[in-house]
Amino acid sequence: MDQQWHSRLDQPPPLIGSAEFAARRARVLEALEGAAALVLAGREVVLDSVPARWKTDRLFWYLTGLDHESGAAVLFDPSAEDPKRRITLFLRNRDPEAERWDGPREPLASGLRERLGFTEIRRTSQLPAALTAAARRTKRLACLHAFTTYTEELSPDLEIFQKVASHVPGVTIEDRTQLLPALRAVKSSAELALIEHALAITAAGFARVLQILRPGLRERDLVDALLHTYRSHDAEPAYELIVGAGANSTVLHYRDGDTTIQDGDLVVMDCAAAFGGYASDVTRTFPASGVFLDEQRDIYEIVLQAQQAAIGAARPGATFTEIDAAARRVIEAAGYGDAFIHGTSHPLGVEVHDVAPDGPLREGMVITIEPGIYLPEKNLGVRIEDDILITADGCHDLSGRLVPRTVAEIEAALRR
Repeated sequence: MDQQWHSRLDQPPPLIGSAEFAARRARVLEALEGAAALVLAGREVVLDSVPARWKTDRLFWYLTGLDHESGAAVLFDPSAEDPKRRITLFLRNRDPEAERWDGPREPLASGLRERLGFTEIRRTSQLPAALTAAARRTKRLACLHAFTTYTEELSPDLEIFQKVASHVPGVTIEDRTQLLPALRAVKSSAELALIEHALAITAAGFARVLQILRPGLRERDLVDALLHTYRSHDAEPAYELIVGAGANSTVLHYRDGDTTIQDGDLVVMDCAAAFGGYASDVTRTFPASGVFLDEQRDIYEIVLQAQQAAIGAARPGATFTEIDAAARRVIEAAGYGDAFIHGTSHPLGVEVHDVAPDGPLREGMVITIEPGIYLPEKNLGVRIEDDILITADGCHDLSGRLVPRTVAEIEAALRR
């Protein structure tokens, strides 16, 4: 086992800085090839008198690093005469009364522009006029937000662009919704460092669980131990943690956590930390009594073999379909094809289920590989998940050696 995660915990990497956010925006401006575009933060909706912590749209965060900024937007206008106004951040007006409740907001001054890396920041009340002017000059508006299905509301930029087009003759609306997913998919060295640090914290959480796991605990006791570990290292859970014992191990998105772990149970733990805006995603299956029963061991070995086959298929030019097929062939050959009820992989990054660009895998992408077998009639579920970096000549398993994964490693860790 790779225990280097211990030293990594004391050396957190720097967060993404304003220069990298600015470089991302510059790449978008160039890729638009003269079209204007808009990325919106979304709006906070308060459902009760005590609002929960709200986050901006992740496309907006990827371009700005700004969270909790309701109503904000970034306008890309390649036609602006002044180069400083070709990328403009729009922030909502200040409200002294609201700031008494939510805290002060900065004025539009040089300090704010320098901190955020924008040469132009304006108020959202000026956005309609700025977007209309951009549309009149460019005659091209490019949709960057993902399209919705016909049963849902229009995507936010498309809804606005349709209104603008009805006021400005000759404007065309273009599909550029793959632009930001393609950029987000390939990770910079700074992004990879944050993911790897999140994985080190995730490994620390699993190490704590292996110290305390035993029959008689409730599932939520393990969740509490994980959350304490994450937050003690300035991290948060990357998603709502899943800890399911016995019959609950067969429920993919089990979240209740109120079941007492019994002797002989397998415990599926889909649990990982996020750090600096970047998620990790790891699943392990542990025997509560410290040793796998014979049938549990057999199923576990099939899932592990399927995962290794899928990891072996991960390389530039491969597709998610090919990776899934590699895992599925192993499980189907063992006679458990109907018990593998989900996909094998998804992209990982700013979100745990990150945006997936069209086309095959590319060098620099980070994906998960997570086959499973679920047998409710036997109260037996197994899932194994790790995070994989696609490299120039194949892939690198980022998490597999950080957390015990083989039967021998798991049983040895539980004995200790």
